[in-house]
Amino acid sequence: MLVLGIETSCDETAVAVIKDGQKILSNVVFSQWVHKKYWGVVPELASREHIKIILPLLTTSLEEAKISLKQIDGIAVTCGPGLVGSLLIGLCFAKGLSYSLGKPLIGINHLEGHIFSNFLEHPELLPPLVSLIVSGGHSTLVYVKDKGEYKILGRTRDDAPGEAFDKVARILDLEYPGGPSIDWIAQECKSEGVRFPRAYLEEGNFDFSFSGLKTAVAIYLSRLSPQEKEKQRACIARGFQDAIVDVLVDKILKAAFEHKVSQIAIAGGVANNSYLRERLCSEAIKEGLKLYVPSPILCTDNAAMIAAAGYFHLQRCEKSPLDLNAYPRLSLEQRV
Repeated sequence: MLVLGIETSCDETAVAVIKDGQKILSNVVFSQWVHKKYWGVVPELASREHIKIILPLLTTSLEEAKISLKQIDGIAVTCGPGLVGSLLIGLCFAKGLSYSLGKPLIGINHLEGHIFSNFLEHPELLPPLVSLIVSGGHSTLVYVKDKGEYKILGRTRDDAPGEAFDKVARILDLEYPGGPSIDWIAQECKSEGVRFPRAYLEEGNFDFSFSGLKTAVAIYLSRLSPQEKEKQRACIARGFQDAIVDVLVDKILKAAFEHKVSQIAIAGGVANNSYLRERLCSEAIKEGLKLYVPSPILCTDNAAMIAAAGYFHLQRCEKSPLDLNAYPRLSLEQRV
């Protein structure tokens, strides 16, 4: 079975072709740099960029997969969560293809797609497990009882990790996006870095909060002269990154112990952070847990993960109607 995946939930436009839910024949991703000067995604601009590029990406994806559009057996498209305008571009495009080709359409939850990025790259991975999805818009801790069966253990209450990285990078005069910039400059700090607070919230709670951490960095910087700020920039970045990673690592480990699983996984754009990977790998070995992490291209928003999740649902004879809507606040535990 050949499944075409389409992902337009935010500021990446992506089209992919997956064979039998496992083999990636193509996975084309276009990142929108138009948002760089605004230090964040502008929804209207994102929608316009999707409209411009989605058809050329489809052509490129089919060429890389060496197939024709008529050979596609099903179409999987992100229907939420995300920016409503961006979601609608992908949805309308997918519906048009589904109707004209007479092929089944399946709407996919963007977060489920991130979970499937590890199933796609690691076929030996079988539930149950605990998965942490961390990106610019999400920090979600999930107990994966089985494929298609999820329980949300915790989520962000304010800023997601990627959002916090962007905001702190801006006040540190680094480049957008903030995650890679902070990851890179933090490695220049040869000390332990500036100590910032960790927000663990209530005892036994798996939710996340990084807004206060961002504020703590801003207050610390306000007390420094321009010369001191420049001198301490690397160690401030390292201290900030350490504070985020400490909370993420502690909570995924506690969730794994509480749910008695031996496997943990991370996904999403922030899963590319080198220190997060290093810490989780070290802690997983220490605690006797198996860690799964996708390759960088599958961490970012991509269509291969959407197609992989789509294959799973299509195999179960599930499909979506052509009046499928966009759900910007779609929960992982909610089926559409």
